[in-house]
Amino acid sequence: MFTSQDQKTQTAPNAEYAPLVLDEAGLEAARKSLDQGAITPAYGPWREDIIKLLNDSLATELVCVMRYKRHYYTAVGLDSPAVADEFLVHANEESAHADKLAQRIVQLGGKPDFRPDSLMQRSHADYDESLELQDMIRANLVAERVAIEAYTQIIKLIGDKDSTTRRILEEILADEQEHADELSDWLA
Repeated sequence: MFTSQDQKTQTAPNAEYAPLVLDEAGLEAARKSLDQGAITPAYGPWREDIIKLLNDSLATELVCVMRYKRHYYTAVGLDSPAVADEFLVHANEESAHADKLAQRIVQLGGKPDFRPDSLMQRSHADYDESLELQDMIRANLVAERVAIEAYTQIIKLIGDKDSTTRRILEEILADEQEHADELSDWLA
């Protein structure tokens, strides 16, 4: 049974409490500008910044696809067939990441940037032409670690500004962490 003091404690508003109410002006604005599709005022001023971050991540994923494909085709040696097969699996997963990013860019009203001439400048990760299997594994591990750091920072930057993009990036981040774990095991 609650005492009157307990009830006061439970019902007394916290100094930081603010009621959860919808922004009616935002709802009214969403009724207009139908040419904007899913883009509503809730995206605020960050939409273009998010599109830029996504396009740079798209470049990273495309460079990773090319690096993994190169390693898949050039890996030789006793252990290379199994590792090369995993390189191909990773390449296909990176390609799926690129597709998700490109789709999200379009949903945000942007244009996915597939220009080959600028991929390396926009990519967070490097391309690699190693011919030794251990060097390939190491280069891919470095790239995965860079991608993990980049996605972690982007997720923090986006925060609650775009929950859909954040969820997409969190899914991609989980894959990148799995890739890094596999590569790290191969180096051991």
